[in-house]
Amino acid sequence: MKKLLIILTVMVGLLRADEDTVKLLLDLTTSDIGKFERTMLKGVALNKAYYQSKFKDLEVVAMIHGDAYKFFVKDLSTSPYKDDTKLLKVSKDFAVRIKSLHDTYKVKFLICEAGMKHRSIKKDNIFDFVEVIPNAMIGLIDAQNDGAAYVPVK
Repeated sequence: MKKLLIILTVMVGLLRADEDTVKLLLDLTTSDIGKFERTMLKGVALNKAYYQSKFKDLEVVAMIHGDAYKFFVKDLSTSPYKDDTKLLKVSKDFAVRIKSLHDTYKVKFLICEAGMKHRSIKKDNIFDFVEVIPNAMIGLIDAQNDGAAYVPVK
């Protein structure tokens, strides 16, 4: 009887744990520095704090494609973004803050390999914590099928 009670308690706990997690999919295509900073660099932390205050965890997946590649390039001088003066001013600060989102808030970053090839961006010039996947559609489908709320960041 004791074993049955323990098993039931564990199963109820596992079911409850799923209810305590909220999933967010950011479809990141913007090249706008201000929008990127508001939505990603500030917004994720604010949303995490909100859900933590409700005793819930927020899992975030960011699908990088479109014009958002530029925020995830290690060396801009060897990229199509080498002449983007506004980006050059903020890129080092953004790199630290993006890494912090990954390390502190466990944001999962996925990047579209098809678009990287189209823009001549090499895998070794993308931040190491960013996962390269064959195309954005795969990432979008998988995250939504996993229950993530879709939010476009254009």
